[in-house]
Amino acid sequence: MQITATATSLLDWQGTTLALGIEEKAELTGEIKQLDEKLSGAISELIADEKFEGKPATSVSTRLSGNSSFRKLILVGLGKLADLSTDDYRNSAAAIAKLAKKDASLGINLPIEGDKVAITQAITEGIHLSLHQDNRFKSEVKEDQKSQLETVELLGLAGQEAAIAKAETIVSGVLLARELVNAPANELTPITMAETAQSIAQEYGLEIKILEQAECENFKQGMGSYLGVARASDIPPKFIHLTYKPQGTAKRKIAIVGKSLTFDSGGLNLKTGGSGIETMKMDMGGGAATLGAAKAIAQLKPDVEVHFICAATENMISGKAMRPGDILKASNGKTIEVNNTDAEGRLTLADALVYAESLEVEAIVDLATLTGACIVALGNDIAGMWSNNENLAQELKNAAQAAGEKFWQLPMEEKYFEGLKSQIADMKNTGPRAGGSITAALFLKQFINDTPWAHLDVAGPVWADKPDGTHNGGATGFAVTTLVNWILT
Repeated sequence: MQITATATSLLDWQGTTLALGIEEKAELTGEIKQLDEKLSGAISELIADEKFEGKPATSVSTRLSGNSSFRKLILVGLGKLADLSTDDYRNSAAAIAKLAKKDASLGINLPIEGDKVAITQAITEGIHLSLHQDNRFKSEVKEDQKSQLETVELLGLAGQEAAIAKAETIVSGVLLARELVNAPANELTPITMAETAQSIAQEYGLEIKILEQAECENFKQGMGSYLGVARASDIPPKFIHLTYKPQGTAKRKIAIVGKSLTFDSGGLNLKTGGSGIETMKMDMGGGAATLGAAKAIAQLKPDVEVHFICAATENMISGKAMRPGDILKASNGKTIEVNNTDAEGRLTLADALVYAESLEVEAIVDLATLTGACIVALGNDIAGMWSNNENLAQELKNAAQAAGEKFWQLPMEEKYFEGLKSQIADMKNTGPRAGGSITAALFLKQFINDTPWAHLDVAGPVWADKPDGTHNGGATGFAVTTLVNWILT
C-alpha cells in the first residue's frame, strides 16, 4: 500500500472511496459544500438520514451511483476541531482505513488545525497500524480479512512526504514488536530473538554483541541474578547488546533495557491454569519494543548514541531451577533472596541495568511487563512510570503524548523498600502485596547508581484481547513510538 500527500481538490479527486472528517454539528462549508452540490446533495442527505452529528468515534457510509468520480463515501465524526489531539487524528485515520480496507483506493480529507507535520505522521501511522494483520501462523486466511487497499491519498497535505516517510519507518518498528510478541514461545526463543537482533544489525549497520553464558558469568561479579533465572531452561540465555552510533558527534548517549522473558512458566512457583500462563509468550514485550525502536532508529539516524539491551531467557522448571529461598548475587555484588521464582523479570533486569550503567550513558530507560499490580492500579491501557529524575520523566511524558501512548507516573516511595529487606541477604525479590508495582521499581533502583533512570511497567498495554483504535487485538507494539520520540527529542 502506498500513501501519498496531494493538493488534489475534493471536487477533482477520483478513486474508489472518499472519506471526509466532519466536525460536530458543523454546517457543510467550503469544498465539502461544493462537493455536496456536485453530488446532488448526497452528503447532506446521508447526514440527515443517519442523524449523523459528527460526534467523535462515529461514522456512516454510503454507496454512490450516477456520474460520481468515486463509488463510496465515508463520513467520520471528529467532535470539536479545537479539541482534537494528534492522537485523535491517528485514531480517525485508523477508523477510516478499517472501513475502506476492501477498496482499491482511498482519499482522506480531514480538517487540519495544528502542526501539519505531526498530524500527517499520526494519520499515516493510524492507517498502516490499523490494517496490520499477523497471519503468519494461520494455514488459511479468509479473503475478507485481507486488506485490498493499494493507494491512499491524503488530500490537502501536499509537501508532507517527509512526515509520511518518518511515520512508515516508525511503523516498521512497531510491527516488528507486534510480531515478536505475537510469536509463540516455540518460535521465539532467546536464540531466535538474538538472531532477530543480528538481522537488524546486519541490515541497518548497527554494532552488535551477544554475550553468551560464560561472558555473563565473567561480567564484573557475575550476572548471577540473570543467570539464576536462566539455569532451568534447556535453551541457553542470550544477552543482546545492539548499538547505534551516528556518523558525527553524538549529542548524548543513552540506553534502553527491555525485559526479555521469551516464556515465563513462573518457575517452581508455577503459574497454573487461570493465572495467564498461556499468555506468557508476551513476557518479552519490553524487549520487543526495544528491538522495534532499534529498527526504527537505525533508519532515522538521529545524532544520538543509543544502546539497546535485552537479557533474553526463559523461566522454566527443571532440576537446575532456582528454588524459593535461594540467594543470588548480581553483578554489582548485591545479594537477593528469592522468595518467589515468578518475580523473575526484575532479576534479569537487575544485571541488565548494571551492564547499561557500565557503558557510562547519560540516561537509562527500562521497560518491562513486570507486575500484575500495575494492571490492577492502572488498567490495561495505561503503563506505569517511575523515575529518579524529573527531567527524564517529563521527556518521556512528552514523547508518550505525541505517540498517543498513555503513561502515569507513580511515586518512588522509599519507605516501601522496608518490605523488601531480607534477614539473610541484601533484599528479597518481592515485598508485600500492597504497592507491588512500586516495590518492583524500588527493587530495580538498587541496581542504578547516579544515572538518570526511568522504569516503565508496560504489563497492561502490550497486549489487547479485542481490536481497538490502531490495532486489531493481540500484540499492540506499545512503547516503540514513545521510545523513538524520546530518542529523537
